[in-house]
Amino acid sequence: MPRIVRHPEVRRAELLAAAGRLFSARGYEAASVDDIIGEVGLSKGAFYYYFPSKDALLEALARQAAERARAELEAILAAPAMSAVEQLNAFLRRGRGTDRAAEAIATFASIFSPENIVLYHRMHRTVMTVMAPALARIIEKGRREGSMASNDPLISAELVLLLGAVTHGAVADLLAAEGADALSQAIAAFERRLAEQGLAVDRILGLPDGTARFVEPGFVAAMAAARPNRNPLGATVAAG
Repeated sequence: MPRIVRHPEVRRAELLAAAGRLFSARGYEAASVDDIIGEVGLSKGAFYYYFPSKDALLEALARQAAERARAELEAILAAPAMSAVEQLNAFLRRGRGTDRAAEAIATFASIFSPENIVLYHRMHRTVMTVMAPALARIIEKGRREGSMASNDPLISAELVLLLGAVTHGAVADLLAAEGADALSQAIAAFERRLAEQGLAVDRILGLPDGTARFVEPGFVAAMAAARPNRNPLGATVAAG
């Protein structure tokens, strides 16, 4: 049977996809280069042709996530008919519709696990370099329209994005909840945090209370319904 020769970019994409699956399932530290090449069917020499190290592969995964974020954000920024406030809420709700709840909870369960702390910080740092300038452009537009106040749109954007950490513990509690009462309480607590998060954004940007909304109504309940069977989160994340 002749050996199938794939274009280098196809092979590279296969390695990235395999690494993403293995890091999600086992954690960054536990998944080895041998595991990754075994998944794809390549030699170790071929792996190092594409990536000089596992760390370089992680960096490429982070850049890939950043580019996906950039494409979604550009679609929002390229909608001139939308006001700055409308663009802000589209930005905040990106990936947080009820139709993407299952994807979101699976991502949270993986990325916030103790095994993936390195992966989380690398992804967060790289994606922030894309998201903060994009959000700053929306805030600058809001200043021109007179709907938002900010002395420095980029700093304001970074503050808004850093508020995301306020829900990390709520995600852990949602994943860990057992029984109907505990789950109901976890959903309510999560929604309270999202409401406060929105109010904080309003105060940062000088918007009327209740303007900024991070999720589509019903998103948290939809995430709860789509929870994975196991909870990989540990106390370190829950405290976050």
